[in-house]
Amino acid sequence: MSENTQLSSLEIFLESYPTVKYIQPSSPDYTSARTIFISSNRDTPLAIVQPQSPSDVAALVKYAKSQSIPFTLRCGGHNLEGRSVAQGALLIDLRTLTDVSISPDRKSATVQGGIILEELGTKLSAEGLCTPIGATPTVGYVGWALYGGYGSFSSKWGLGVDQILGATVINPDGEIITADESLLEGIRGAGGLFGVIIDLTIKVYPFASLLAGTILYDSTDIATVFVDFNAAHQRLIDSEDIPPELTLQQLVVNAPHGRFFGVKFTWSGADIEEGQRWSTKIANLAPALMNTVAVTTIPEWLAANGALTPDSVYGSAFTHNIKAITPAVAEAIGRSFALMPADPGAMLSIHQLRGPSAAPQSRPSVFVTREPHYMVELLGFATRESLKEESENWAARLFEDIMRADLGNVLPTCYISLCNTWQAASPAELLTVLYGTKAEQVRELKKRFDPDNVFRLTVPVLE
Repeated sequence: MSENTQLSSLEIFLESYPTVKYIQPSSPDYTSARTIFISSNRDTPLAIVQPQSPSDVAALVKYAKSQSIPFTLRCGGHNLEGRSVAQGALLIDLRTLTDVSISPDRKSATVQGGIILEELGTKLSAEGLCTPIGATPTVGYVGWALYGGYGSFSSKWGLGVDQILGATVINPDGEIITADESLLEGIRGAGGLFGVIIDLTIKVYPFASLLAGTILYDSTDIATVFVDFNAAHQRLIDSEDIPPELTLQQLVVNAPHGRFFGVKFTWSGADIEEGQRWSTKIANLAPALMNTVAVTTIPEWLAANGALTPDSVYGSAFTHNIKAITPAVAEAIGRSFALMPADPGAMLSIHQLRGPSAAPQSRPSVFVTREPHYMVELLGFATRESLKEESENWAARLFEDIMRADLGNVLPTCYISLCNTWQAASPAELLTVLYGTKAEQVRELKKRFDPDNVFRLTVPVLE
């Protein structure tokens, strides 16, 4: 069936669904509606549809299956391989589905599939509540949580995936179902492989105050300060119990005034005075240049993070999970800064998985990387297309250098949301890298819940 025929058929179908906003390629809204974070992906969707209700989404899935029309789903559009859009596929944009319903006991909330982190953080904050979220406000919450969800609250409450209590799903036949326990186990880590996640029921927590900000260190000799900080940080870990309320994210960024190493400091405890004491302690791990840690709110914190995030980038991401930032690894990373492109899209970020995130979970999931570790983000991006190749090469080279520096320190599984899956030799190899001992379980769940591979363009791609 030609694209013109598919469009004509779709237009006739949509006459019965006037609430669905239809954006065809000739529409003046098409370019803006199609724009995603990864500008490197220039695929053009068949058309873009914006459903206004779960029943609209169900009808679209049922129609697409009946007509053998491939489709993709979008909540935030931040997939780091640009998989929110695909050439000739129908793009189902969920971003109008943003309702949040808080349970009477205020221990859980049901959030719709199109909500982004900024919207969720703001709505929960207005109710004096919080749930683990990431730092970039325009990221889609559901995609972030389904595939793991590292972030600034994981040391206290666990990963995003650990908050999932229930889910409403649209299956390959276009039916709205409540996920059973086996499907929930797969959703926790393998996300949209099995259907459209219309809503998630998640844990929420009382939350009054946040102490957060960035500590920048003297980066005149950025390689040395990175090595020295990590040596001092390891000594601190060895000598003291780090409070679960404290989360640190190491960063190397290109700012208007040069390249800097620093940490994002987040204290989610009620004892602000204790948090400030820890802020000083972390600032003293290396010569500090600036400390912006202060009492703030979740919406203000998200807005500040958003101001530092490019609207779009070109390039690719790579990632490792490593047991520790050993001296050899720290030195390999430090050496790479001399080759790092001077573009705000190129970045190094390091999360530490510890506390409840690294503990046995009461609710099963296929997210298997639970031993304490550091998740290293190698963001080979550039805001200028002319620097795309240079930035990708820098990140790819550092990916290899970390393995060469200390191969036994690298865990066999990696974080799907940052994994460069194009490098996988086969779907079987990819599943093993992403899910380890749970790979066969993911494969069997896919066969059970989506035997015809209707959701074949979701993450991870299995063919």
